[in-house]
Amino acid sequence: QVQLVESGGGLVQAGGSLRLSCVASGSIFSINAMGWHRQAPGKQRELVATITSGGTIAYDDSVKGRFTISRDNALNTVYLQMSSLKPEDTSAYYCRAIVDGRQYWGKGTLVTVSS
Repeated sequence: QVQLVESGGGLVQAGGSLRLSCVASGSIFSINAMGWHRQAPGKQRELVATITSGGTIAYDDSVKGRFTISRDNALNTVYLQMSSLKPEDTSAYYCRAIVDGRQYWGKGTLVTVSS
């Protein structure tokens, strides 16, 4: 079994920054893609950013230039540096990983951006 645990969420003013972390643990042979999704109340979960084991990165257009995804393969950890935060970034942020061909999700961390 594999567990994903997110941390780093919180309350921040518009224009501020936060750094999210997600650590994968458990029975892991290899981790392919890791990434972040978010879901605001009453809305569908949406992709924020992904990064493959080879370092290929993709962002949703709404966060390009403001968010940076990175990963530490040795630590099985993915990060999301969020800057210039906007109230519309307020969501629960979920970590997702493809581990040994199977998809796993974390339980989420809440990010609230006040105006």
